[in-house]
Amino acid sequence: MTKLGLYVHIPFCRQKCLYCDFSSYPGTEHLFSAYTTALCQQIADQGGKLCKPEVDTIYLGGGTPSILPVHLLEQILKSLFASFAVTAGAEISMEANPGTISREQLCLLKQAGINRLSFGVQSFDDELTARLGRIHKASDSIAAVEHAYDAGFTNISIDLMYGLPGQTADGFLNELKLAAALHTSHVSVYGLKLEEDTPLAALYEQGKITLPDDETEEAMYDVMTEFLPSQGLQRYEISNFARNGMECRHNLKYWHYQPYLGLGAAAHSFINRQRTSNAAGIQEFIDVIAAGLSPVVMSETVGRGDAMAEFIFLALRTTRGMELAAFAKQFSVDFFHHFGRNFEKLHRQQLVQADDKQIWLTERGMKFGNVVFSSFLPD
Repeated sequence: MTKLGLYVHIPFCRQKCLYCDFSSYPGTEHLFSAYTTALCQQIADQGGKLCKPEVDTIYLGGGTPSILPVHLLEQILKSLFASFAVTAGAEISMEANPGTISREQLCLLKQAGINRLSFGVQSFDDELTARLGRIHKASDSIAAVEHAYDAGFTNISIDLMYGLPGQTADGFLNELKLAAALHTSHVSVYGLKLEEDTPLAALYEQGKITLPDDETEEAMYDVMTEFLPSQGLQRYEISNFARNGMECRHNLKYWHYQPYLGLGAAAHSFINRQRTSNAAGIQEFIDVIAAGLSPVVMSETVGRGDAMAEFIFLALRTTRGMELAAFAKQFSVDFFHHFGRNFEKLHRQQLVQADDKQIWLTERGMKFGNVVFSSFLPD
């Protein structure tokens, strides 16, 4: 039976990055304790409601979980272990901002049960990080990884971004070289997206910043896909590279259409084709839990057509692609019987390939994944 993954949202941050549209709030330190109490209550409630199910991945995301005091993070972890049957060897990840973590904190977190760290480096160029509104420098990022090794962590990931204002292809290659020199087990690389109503989008619309042109951004993408594998970091998903056996097991649950439970403000869940999301505001979440009410503000059952599309394009994000037998088992229909014409068109465009067991994106398909994904959406 497929085990559950848990996502725990920590909505606090020290400073909102200029590109960020996530549910995160600076200047809310006074709510740390009350939020932790409410979160632990929801954890206990959900663990009881689901009859203490088996869990093999836990992911503490944000926001910036690393700004929460360690004793509160320990309280959250204890609540998770008390309310869910966390399996031996479970992957327990936490996001951290390099500017908000110390060697002492990392040692305590390791003792508390965290066994995988994801550092939001984003860039090793101090000018670029400053333009993004990040609070750390490259020296902080390097020190954070070194401190994590000293604390006993062996599963460490770093996030990088490309397509940033003022970034060049050569500069990005130098950043990738710095990342590889840290010998982390995992690297995630994302292209910058200007989200509506963010300060960075406003600056772009006002002509105060410029972004790399399409040719330069494509060159950055090509550098990423060529250089990281040469350093032993194999691509296993469109934006993710890992050493053998060090893929993020929690994120693989998303891409393999497996169940996950979201805990905390703004967290999303997906169980039995039912998608839900919690109240996004910190105080709103605290008040709802204190009143003994459900924090869920959205609930929908994913229809068959949407479910098939999601199953396909999430699996196709991975380099392994989608197993045809898994699709048939999930939906009781043959993939080619239902989507044969879609596949043939994409195959002619050299975006997908298939054999008798699976379908996957070509290198060209990885680059133009959105074209592939949209072709499977219901009319």
